[in-house]
Amino acid sequence: MRDMRSSPLLSLTSLAVMISTQAISEHASRDSCWIIVHGKAYDVTEFLDEHPGGSKIILKYAGTDATDAYQPIHPPNAIIDNLPIEKHLGTVDPSTVQKTEKVVSEAEKQRQVLLANRPPLDEILNLHDFEAVAKVILPDKAWAYYSSASDDEITIRENRAAFQRVWFRPRILRDVTSVDWSMTILGQKSSLPVYISATALGKLGHPDGELNLTRAAGKHGVIQMIPTLASCSFDEIVDAAQPNQPLFLQLYVNRDRNLTKRYVQHAEERGVKALFITVDAPQLGRREKDMRMKFIGDDDTAAAKVQENQSNVKKNEGVSRAISSFIDPSLSWKDIPWFRSITKMPIILKGVSTPEDAILALEAGVQGIVLSNHGGRQLDTSRSGLENLIDIVAALKTRGPWPNPNFSVFVDGGVRRASDVLKALALGASAVGIGRGFLYAFCGYGEEGVDKAIKIIADELEMNMRLLGARNLKELVPEMVDASALSSHVGLTPKDNLYDSTYQPLSLAAFKSGAKL
Repeated sequence: MRDMRSSPLLSLTSLAVMISTQAISEHASRDSCWIIVHGKAYDVTEFLDEHPGGSKIILKYAGTDATDAYQPIHPPNAIIDNLPIEKHLGTVDPSTVQKTEKVVSEAEKQRQVLLANRPPLDEILNLHDFEAVAKVILPDKAWAYYSSASDDEITIRENRAAFQRVWFRPRILRDVTSVDWSMTILGQKSSLPVYISATALGKLGHPDGELNLTRAAGKHGVIQMIPTLASCSFDEIVDAAQPNQPLFLQLYVNRDRNLTKRYVQHAEERGVKALFITVDAPQLGRREKDMRMKFIGDDDTAAAKVQENQSNVKKNEGVSRAISSFIDPSLSWKDIPWFRSITKMPIILKGVSTPEDAILALEAGVQGIVLSNHGGRQLDTSRSGLENLIDIVAALKTRGPWPNPNFSVFVDGGVRRASDVLKALALGASAVGIGRGFLYAFCGYGEEGVDKAIKIIADELEMNMRLLGARNLKELVPEMVDASALSSHVGLTPKDNLYDSTYQPLSLAAFKSGAKL
């Protein structure tokens, strides 16, 4: 990614130019590749090999309108920011655009029927329901991207199963007429002990993407973490927030540290309250559901002529690859002082798994950590954040007062119930992140779905805290849970029927239709 600042004069000149679709269609090769995005023409020839998703997807739309493919993956300003202004060719002459009736596939027609017949919101009782609806109504590529995890997908299932190995030890005969589950997270008031964790590419699931989360979070006093890889631009999300609505930022560190610095400082200027640096993704894990989707219905004929000399095209890397190759694998502890020098925001390291690294984070002067395995999407057979919480809290207790008012410990991964949240808090978590639960809520129902998801969590918190005998979050103590079986990875664990009904097992390579042995 490059510094794309250029002179205003060039920008105004390029916007004033009108280009015909015929002229654009004459640049449909690897040697000269023009595309249309949102009614503007761009010369992407020199950018082909820099594109994080590889050149193939761009070449497929060489000389034509690429907006439909571009829009769900990229924020609106991505092409503007990532191309030098001299490559901004001008506005497409509308008089040369042929009116063509968009052909709706049978799969899309069926999806629209399913969407129209989805359960009404008042029949959605829990976060599992949102996931079940999303599984049915999402396009295959979107479901594969959202639901996939790495390798054999053991860790994503373990994230959920770990909560079933912790049991409550409720207290009785306490006046629980009034129950309070509000809290402060990194100095910001929150109506829930939960924040909305970052998930990428919201527009794959809903046209408004991450804005559904921002609007609902603002109404309900919940904190949203803005993802680096959102489909909406950072400024679109911040502009959609209520005045003084607290927002956090999740950061993938770019190889170009100048870009990272400008992004972080821009976020701080816009009022973002905390910086969550993802530290467990020097390379993205192999997410085979997402990868396998590249083999299904992948028509190469449109790009055949411009790819004759390409022998290294990787067809199976999925959506994840298309958005991630800018991430810097050299990120290390030596970079933490630099981050502390460029921002006054609290810095949280997202993706910590061991007591050793938790202590290093504390000594490095950051303000907290997230015990996370990236939703099971990175190193498979990693332990769950909940299991790691036990050892990490024990280690941190040896380094000063606990809870430490200057160092937060968050947990995410596998959370589907308020009871999961309470178990994590009782074991020492400062707050809990939920990603997919809110993502699936807006996939099926937009902003109203997120509203309902927040209400479900609040209702479950009220019930569970009363039954547990905790009148406020400070009364959640380790003695209220039995976590003795948490590290037992084999043995009898109650079956989570709701989760198992939405989990889609991995499939093997398939023969082509009609093949016979």
